[in-house]
Amino acid sequence: GMNQRNGTDVDAANTMKVFSNLGYKVKIYNDQTVDQMKQVLIAVSKEDHSGSASFVCVLLSHGDEGVFFGTDGSVELKQLTSLFRGDRCKSLVGKPKLFFIQACRGTDLDPGIETDSGADHIKIPVEADFLYA
Repeated sequence: GMNQRNGTDVDAANTMKVFSNLGYKVKIYNDQTVDQMKQVLIAVSKEDHSGSASFVCVLLSHGDEGVFFGTDGSVELKQLTSLFRGDRCKSLVGKPKLFFIQACRGTDLDPGIETDSGADHIKIPVEADFLYA
């Protein structure tokens, strides 16, 4: 199986707190198989989102270039995100759909970069401040 992702529980708790504080209804699903992930997102994509201003999905697991891992295998990210396209999820048409993926995207190591914010010199991933849209 996959190695345990140390710190993922903390990431999940912090993420839940942030989005709850922003007014989102947060649902958490732990240790999902690929089929379970698909079923959850299919069900959510079929919900009526007309009362919502946006949609956020946060995925925390292992990954590789373009794929995301469940407990039993991998799925292309596009298979998950495409469920929310305008032709498939009409109640979110014209509304932001944000997908945050906390997973490796390949085998290249990230050496990190030191920040210049204040006295605390901390290292962050070199693409920590990127948004891929």
